[in-house]
Amino acid sequence: MSHHCHATGCVVPVPPEMFMCRSHWFALPKALQERIWRTYRRGQEHDKQPSAAYCEAAKAAVTWIATREGREPDIRLYDVLAPAALES
Repeated sequence: MSHHCHATGCVVPVPPEMFMCRSHWFALPKALQERIWRTYRRGQEHDKQPSAAYCEAAKAAVTWIATREGREPDIRLYDVLAPAALES
């Protein structure tokens, strides 16, 4: 099973435990990569219950890539995945 890279507009398939395709992942600044890993919880890709901290890190990464590529970032997914955590 795979999903698409989380970069806005990217359709490259990646394994469930990977956030972005290789190209987009290595384009991110190291600090954003580390923030994603620091907030990632093993298994969240299966139970669809990431933490609010992970959702915020993901939004920052997706926004950074989209801005770099001149796109409007699509970050709606992270509000759907952890709405209660994000409201507090």
